[in-house]
Amino acid sequence: MRQDQAEFARFYQLQRDACLRAVLAVAGDRHAAEELVADAFAKAWASWRKVSRHPAPAAWVVRTALNTRISWWRRHRKEVALETHDTAYDSAVLEPSAGVDAGLMAAVRRLPERQREVIALRVFLDLDTDTTARVLGIAPGTVTAHLARAVSTLRGQFIPTPQREANHEGQ
Repeated sequence: MRQDQAEFARFYQLQRDACLRAVLAVAGDRHAAEELVADAFAKAWASWRKVSRHPAPAAWVVRTALNTRISWWRRHRKEVALETHDTAYDSAVLEPSAGVDAGLMAAVRRLPERQREVIALRVFLDLDTDTTARVLGIAPGTVTAHLARAVSTLRGQFIPTPQREANHEGQ
């Protein structure tokens, strides 16, 4: 049991921040992401013998957190949203030490959900295409397509094009 505890503690310490960034990229609300990740790590500990043999235990944690979010959403989807519901997302939601630019995280947050999930797993957790496909239950080609669309969208927001530069200079 002590070996399991030590192994889980190392896993938690190494993967917590990456899992939080991945869930935050999809969920967008830091408080909710922290709760989802904490709950997912608790579930991982409860099933550690199984989870530790998973090909990508961090992806298991992220998927569990996102599934919990989806389950909660399904139970509460008939609630009426307030006009200010998006204000819960803070542009400075990640500390500077987290290594992710707040503007980039906000742009990721605007992507369609499946693209956010692919970015979270492929970029934040550094999973390969096949593992990402297994975790999301989609084909590897679909992962590649979503990643390409997401990168293209993000590139369009952050890399100046000649036309944008000409418009900017003319102002």
